[in-house]
Amino acid sequence: MEFITAQNLTFSYIDEEQTQVNIEKADKVLDDVSFTVKKGEFVALLGHNGCGKSTVAKHLNAMLLPHSGKLYVNDIDTALEDDEFTVRRMVGLVLQNPDNQLVASIVEEDVAFGPENLGIEPKEIRVRVDEALKAVDMYEYRNQPPHKLSGGQKQRVAIAGIIAMEPSCIVLDEPTAMLDPKGREEVMSTIKKLNREKGITVVLITHYMDEAVDADRVIVMDGGKILTSGTPQEVFSQVELLKRHRLDIPQVTELCYKLRACGVNIDTLSLHTDDCVNKLAEVLL
Repeated sequence: MEFITAQNLTFSYIDEEQTQVNIEKADKVLDDVSFTVKKGEFVALLGHNGCGKSTVAKHLNAMLLPHSGKLYVNDIDTALEDDEFTVRRMVGLVLQNPDNQLVASIVEEDVAFGPENLGIEPKEIRVRVDEALKAVDMYEYRNQPPHKLSGGQKQRVAIAGIIAMEPSCIVLDEPTAMLDPKGREEVMSTIKKLNREKGITVVLITHYMDEAVDADRVIVMDGGKILTSGTPQEVFSQVELLKRHRLDIPQVTELCYKLRACGVNIDTLSLHTDDCVNKLAEVLL
């Protein structure tokens, strides 16, 4: 079942006073973009800075509306003003810098902020806050001030704040870009756990190819268009295509690709280190 459906999305950043003629002449940030995301799916959206990834993210919860084409969330047209609030309750957006999303002086108060603005009863908020913090393994920090947390911990609190609003989908716009390796690992573990155990639909926007290998599906953008899409194995096996567009591939896949170019008999390019080691053991031992 498709939870998100994008049909021929076109969008340009323009001034509010610009006319339809100017819109049509403006450089397109999104140019005839179409894709779907199934309910409960984990989709990674990849591409260079400026390729349109963040613009897509803002369309998914109706922060931006397409200039042409349609975007449906659970069969609701995001362009319908009366349904804007419903869309935003279903799709939560986590931004790159957690400091821009933390608004309270205590962790549990910050996580409660969203449900309070939805008008949820206090007793229900208490339950949601506790469950959300446990889901991201931050319950023991509930009475801590956010500014004393590490970058990865702050981002997990930001994710908890979205979870407490009980969305069906979480869109994460480069949530690990400002984190160290440990913080990245913490956040990615949380994202995969929420998708696997709670069935939350996840759209992860990232420029780290290694973060995309565990997704159900990968969509690659370039120049405001969809370059290619498929399973991680299907996408990252297109090494020549990705390199022509100056895009990276996972390091272990790069290793397998170079070894195969040197004559090593590797049938499929590995996405994970363990798989690569096993393949090399079979070939070399």
